[in-house]
Amino acid sequence: MASTFASNLRAWPLRRWVVAAVVAALAFVVVAIPTDLIPNPFFGREIPPTWWSHAALIISSALTGFLMATYVASPLAGPGSTNKSGVAASVLAFFAVGCPVCNKLVLLALGTSGAMTFFEPLQPLLAALSIGLLLWALLRRVSQENACRVPAASV
Repeated sequence: MASTFASNLRAWPLRRWVVAAVVAALAFVVVAIPTDLIPNPFFGREIPPTWWSHAALIISSALTGFLMATYVASPLAGPGSTNKSGVAASVLAFFAVGCPVCNKLVLLALGTSGAMTFFEPLQPLLAALSIGLLLWALLRRVSQENACRVPAASV
């Protein structure tokens, strides 16, 4: 599978690499600004980012870019289940690197003490799950690009 994955990536046209880079940069900025990983005047954090937040965001953004590039001039028939897992993984990345007490959804569900007690310890797991789902979807899409379709047997 690894050799198929690597050989399929080497066969990508320049257009896919450009899409991967642009989407990765866009995904990074879209998540980093509201989570204040890129300091800005519009958003703030009550709790400083963890040591792993930037790395998790960089990895998930890069994987999101690669995954989106697989949909450009794709030989695959349809998006399949990887489309849903890619979107879910990108949303998980936002929750993983965000400030636990700045997120309104978390505050409404758990309150301030609940966000710190229950949600903050789960954030590294959310980051790992996000990266794992993105990696699974990417590996599945890229490794299937040159697979032969087996015709359905008629009964």
